[in-house]
Amino acid sequence: MSVREILKMGDPRLLRVAEPVTEFNTPELHSLIADMFDTMHAANGAGLAAPQIGVNLRLVIYGFKQNTRYPDAPPVPETVLINPKFRPLSAERDEGWEGCLSVPGLRGVVPRFSALHYEGFDQFGNLISRDAEGFHARVVQHECDHLDGILYPMRIEDFTQFGYVDVLFPEMDPNEDD
Repeated sequence: MSVREILKMGDPRLLRVAEPVTEFNTPELHSLIADMFDTMHAANGAGLAAPQIGVNLRLVIYGFKQNTRYPDAPPVPETVLINPKFRPLSAERDEGWEGCLSVPGLRGVVPRFSALHYEGFDQFGNLISRDAEGFHARVVQHECDHLDGILYPMRIEDFTQFGYVDVLFPEMDPNEDD
């Protein structure tokens, strides 16, 4: 297990469409997932997609009890989600501030579906099928975007609500948002 380098916006590997995972419950997959959790925790992240560490697979992890980068966010269950698909439960969308480990030091307001149903598999090949709303739904959509080569700034509709954390949120420690 180790902390891996997180790719930053501008690296073309972040713009690729990731390939499906075809083998489950392998030592390589378990090792990758352990590295992803180590990396996410070391960076105080809410989630991490495999492409963010240069691995072009449809694999995301997310979850926390409390997160210093999103101090007002409710807990999100710790999850390994492989080959995910989701559908909105309604057309309702919420706007909310997002950041990204691949876009350090910046935040922007992004519209996302308020509630969704998602499915995928865990590392053992077991089906995961859940409904999510609020911040949980936002995290799932954000991480799944990485699997299609989309970074959150590509979803921003109002660029007056995009900027540096230390300017937008002076009370926040900018080192917590790297």
